[in-house]
Amino acid sequence: MNSKALALLARVRKEYGERAISVASEMATAGRLTSGSLALDVVLGGGWPTNSWHEIIGKESHGKTTIVYKTVAANQALNPDFTVLWVAAEDYNGDRATELGVDNDRVILSRIQAMEEAYDVIVSAVADRAVDLWVLDSYPALLSAEEENKGMDEAVVAMGARLTGKLFRKLGSALNRVPDDGDRPITGIFVNQWRDAIGAYSPRGIPKTTPGGNAKNYAFNVRLEVTRDEFIDEPRPGKGKVRVGQVIKVKTIKNKSAPPQRVGSIDFYFADAPYLGFRRGEYDLVKEYLTYGIYFDIIERRGAYFLYGDRKWQGKDALLASLREELDFQQELRHRILFEAARPDSERLRDESAS
Repeated sequence: MNSKALALLARVRKEYGERAISVASEMATAGRLTSGSLALDVVLGGGWPTNSWHEIIGKESHGKTTIVYKTVAANQALNPDFTVLWVAAEDYNGDRATELGVDNDRVILSRIQAMEEAYDVIVSAVADRAVDLWVLDSYPALLSAEEENKGMDEAVVAMGARLTGKLFRKLGSALNRVPDDGDRPITGIFVNQWRDAIGAYSPRGIPKTTPGGNAKNYAFNVRLEVTRDEFIDEPRPGKGKVRVGQVIKVKTIKNKSAPPQRVGSIDFYFADAPYLGFRRGEYDLVKEYLTYGIYFDIIERRGAYFLYGDRKWQGKDALLASLREELDFQQELRHRILFEAARPDSERLRDESAS
């Protein structure tokens, strides 16, 4: 680096502090949080990037809050100190959270509906680095003071957008703080819903938008769309079929740290499925291991046979049975899949052509 650039660094640091300017190569990598689903981790590029904010969007009862609960549970299982601030503009269901694996003793619950107060709580938590994850569930339930004080016939939609834009500007300073200086990395998840974009144009279907204004969209590292793809029914002898789960489709509308517009599917069981072998609140992770093991050519398919190293199975059911029984096999496969998912496509294609 030339002498003038070094002098610029010294001058700015002296005037505005050490954090004001740095060399890009010295920046620490913040890391990622697992979502609890291999499919979603692959779609995200390895998990939720830390020290950044993310939006989960979808219609009601499609699985948005479930994904957040499962993210919390997975990271609490990995880290006994993992703590969450949950700003519940809607009701927080402690029993359901427990069923999904959440330790409620490590969840700080703020039951606030006033938008200004809720945002102040989030800003304080980020400034103090008091928690590892903050969750707002959900934005449409927040009520600004201006909206509360006006009549039902008076429009105040823009106030929420202005306050939300201000929130992310105030949170911006947290992104300049790196985890290797003693701070814990912090991550935010902002749950939102689709609304029809009245008066807008869409070449296909009904135009959609999210409440909260456009300013927030620039602040999010990831914007994830969640939709229910189909239901899962369990055949029960003499009783027909019972609805026990749903397939949740996830799609990255925006992703600043991995390729966007990636899609994955998660089998989620919202009821016990004894004949299928699942308990309420579980993902079918083994199915995800198999799907992405084949997709990334870690598991080789030759006709009716599947090969992994020196092992061989005839038929998908035999391979699934081995995966469900062998936890070491699952962990090894997961590690290799996430490694492949993080590699650039050009690098992977180059290796495939060379082989």
